[in-house]
Amino acid sequence: MLRLQKYLSIAAVFLFLFSCQDDIDQQDNNPQGTITNASPLTSYLQRVAMVQTVQDNVIDGSTYCMIKFPYTVTVNNDQIAINNAADYQKVVDNINANNYDDDIVKIDFPVTMVYYNYIEKFIPQESDFNDLIDYWNMYPDLLSKINGLNINYPITINIYNSASQIGSSQSIISDQAFFNFIKGLNASQYISLKYPISIVDYHGQTKSINSNLEFENAIKYAIDYCPENNIVTLNLNEVITKGSWDIPYYFDDSEKTSSYSGYSFVFKSDNSVVATKGGTSETGQWESTIQNNVRELKLTFSSALLSKLNKGWKLFEFNNSQIRLRDINTTTDYLYFEKQ
Repeated sequence: MLRLQKYLSIAAVFLFLFSCQDDIDQQDNNPQGTITNASPLTSYLQRVAMVQTVQDNVIDGSTYCMIKFPYTVTVNNDQIAINNAADYQKVVDNINANNYDDDIVKIDFPVTMVYYNYIEKFIPQESDFNDLIDYWNMYPDLLSKINGLNINYPITINIYNSASQIGSSQSIISDQAFFNFIKGLNASQYISLKYPISIVDYHGQTKSINSNLEFENAIKYAIDYCPENNIVTLNLNEVITKGSWDIPYYFDDSEKTSSYSGYSFVFKSDNSVVATKGGTSETGQWESTIQNNVRELKLTFSSALLSKLNKGWKLFEFNNSQIRLRDINTTTDYLYFEKQ
């Protein structure tokens, strides 16, 4: 409770600092809640701002890096200059032109690779490129860029530093600037996005976002429906019943992850789930259903601590090693599972 009161008092000071503006400015500034570097929305926004590495997969086959413009490739003995994203279609057209050729895409080295996090690496020859792709293939479950949602910049972010008790404001003008801004946040900084914020969805439609929850829901929509975010189709029931899981993040009105530190969860195919800590185990039940077109994971435990997880959690996203759930009521709660 003390931790929650501290957070609320900091948030109140933060909002007060940025409400002391003239009437015109107040009309434009519509705070919708503070977030920190540990908040789920923060990590989702950083993934939206990552490099769009999937766009050149027809050439490099990697979701976690792309080749920096300009460069050339050779496809079916035809040399193609890649100067911008529109040139990828030339490669696709060449591949589709004939059903009886080899369709081998050969990159003309040297090139520079750009990672999902904007780091660049010079690649002098093909063997170095193959080593790099092999490296990224070792991390198939790395949470990659969220495609299908583009932010129209500039946007304004209000910042309150609880350590120095200083408030400030920063204008963000690009995805790279937004990514690096989030990367540089520390635990004492509380931020508030200045709404409305304009985005473009994967249908090419411009939409106005007016709150943190609206932003998170728009990201959820992109994860679910943009084809570039669903390269591999997985079955939640098959994933969750393989191996054991811990809880890297739990938020219920405030962050309470430490309450479940040391717990290991094993989900069994008979819909029982065994939670173990320090040699003591408790068996509960789990159920995965579809409710209103949304996958729901329901947990049932009987002990005082574990029963706090007894909710109909809505699936946000998952892969072979991470499962992210949320529960939206008057507030939004989060439960993450990570494979041990």
